Amino acid sequence: MSTILPKNQIQVIETLNNWREAVKLASEPLLKQKLITQDYIQAMIDSVEEYGPYMVIADYFALLHARPGEGVNQQSMSLLVVKEPIDMKAKPVKIFLVLAAKDNQSHLDSLQSIMDVFMDTQKYETILEGNKDKITRLFNEGGEKK
Repeated sequence: MSTILPKNQIQVIETLNNWREAVKLASEPLLKQKLITQDYIQAMIDSVEEYGPYMVIADYFALLHARPGEGVNQQSMSLLVVKEPIDMKAKPVKIFLVLAAKDNQSHLDSLQSIMDVFMDTQKYETILEGNKDKITRLFNEGGEKK
């Protein structure tokens, strides 16, 4: 099984000025690999501007996405953990997970695997702590059968 969230698509930083910068930085690894285009990043930002912080689905956690297919060259995900919470339309966020889907279906298995990690309180705390090596291990051991 391929890695759901490779190490080069996980970033941990101390702080950022605003949520827009966080969306851009979180998307950067996917953009560099041409998995998504600038259009997809802009679509995510526009979505938050238009509909508010609906992507904040748990404490400190935003699942960033836009309409499937638009600006997505290949299904992919990236993760940004910011140690200082960033205000996203009155919601504090530390974890920015970018989900780039090609269609309405194919990403669901990957999303389920990722959410299994986030739903585990201990693993969630590990992610919030912002240790990149530990975070990388969380996402790269769960995918393979032991």
